[in-house]
Amino acid sequence: MDIKDFEKRNKDKIAVIGLGYVGLPLAVLLDKRFNVIGFDINKNRVEELKKGYDRTREIETKDLKNAQIDFTYNPEKLSQAKVMIITVPTPIDQHNIPDLRPIKSATKTVGKYMQKGSVVVYESTVYPGLTEEECVPILEQESGLKWKKDFNVGYSPERVNPGDKKHTIDKIIKVVAGDTPEITEFLSKLYGSVITAGIHKAPDIKTAEAAKVIENTQRDLNIALMNELSVIFNKMGIDTKAVLEAASTKWNFLRFEPGLVGGHCIGIDPYYLTFKAQAIGHHPEVILAGRRINDYMGKFVAENTVKKLIKAGKAVKGSKVLILGLTFKENIADIRNTKVIDVYKELKEYGINVYVHDPFAYPEEAKEEYGIDLLDDIGKESPYDAIVVAVKHRPFIEELDFQKYKELMKKDGKPVLIDIKGLYNKEKAIREGFLYWRL
Repeated sequence: MDIKDFEKRNKDKIAVIGLGYVGLPLAVLLDKRFNVIGFDINKNRVEELKKGYDRTREIETKDLKNAQIDFTYNPEKLSQAKVMIITVPTPIDQHNIPDLRPIKSATKTVGKYMQKGSVVVYESTVYPGLTEEECVPILEQESGLKWKKDFNVGYSPERVNPGDKKHTIDKIIKVVAGDTPEITEFLSKLYGSVITAGIHKAPDIKTAEAAKVIENTQRDLNIALMNELSVIFNKMGIDTKAVLEAASTKWNFLRFEPGLVGGHCIGIDPYYLTFKAQAIGHHPEVILAGRRINDYMGKFVAENTVKKLIKAGKAVKGSKVLILGLTFKENIADIRNTKVIDVYKELKEYGINVYVHDPFAYPEEAKEEYGIDLLDDIGKESPYDAIVVAVKHRPFIEELDFQKYKELMKKDGKPVLIDIKGLYNKEKAIREGFLYWRL
């Protein structure tokens, strides 16, 4: 297969299946050089994109309107593409088992409409072996074609960092692997024509799959270590942030911060690896230990919030607490798998009246996903007994200060400020009269 056949002047097209925070930026980038079909099963999402609106806020309206992408929810259009890139989510279920329904469904759709000579590329995070062991048989069954004779597959792990306008996908080295050396070379040229950071060719698909899943597993474990240290230092009356600042003066100290580990990457991907490890007879001790620690941190934050309320002489039951931020990370709208909800639920268990404000989250999504009515005005339910700053959103840094927090809080007893992300100066907070706590 020749990359030149896919230039805009030619008829061969590339389809991107799944137009979320991974698929849409990829489709827009590929559109600069190739004819692109953007497919998603969500009709409303497709209609919004046609109008130039991206609710994930990853792509600017002007860039969407300038693109020539054929946005569609009609799967029949996939038959026009010779290369199909699958970028659907790979979540876990309530038992932390990989939920393969989205990727299997997308594979069935692609298999039904793919043509002879097609190349199907997966970017979704999976465990090593899934592409060839689970997806290829589905493609063969649905298409009636034979793998490596009539079609080929490849894997190129997504490395999108939502909300990051600096490290965009074209500036991140792209790992590629095909089921044959020829397909690896083809994918290298395809992605390399739009990725300025460079291409890394993995020796095979399983290696590329494994590389992706350990990237976030490594981050998960490093953050878990910081979280466990935070729990230990909290019991010892030592400020964790001060410890990290001191330790960071050594040249080879890795600076990670404690925090709530949510989202659909760091908090999810390790379970794909542990699932596969257990399937082959190995029980992954370290990885699962890190997951247990990180999953505990919402409860830990809530417990310390309650302790501060008691120390401030406030009745816990019936008290009013404002949580600032609901999304899983700063300056994005995505609330999927946010661990802020763990803090919210735990505080509610104590009989506390909990209110949530997030300038980036969509109110209808918060209501549908978690049953939470977001406050549009943080002063609406004031005064509060405590405020929990849960997410490092830009407006919280630029528009809120100690004086504003004091205005929002009750005058009886000391105001309680819980700073999960360590945004504020501890000494100044104490001087201002707050009962202040941070991870």
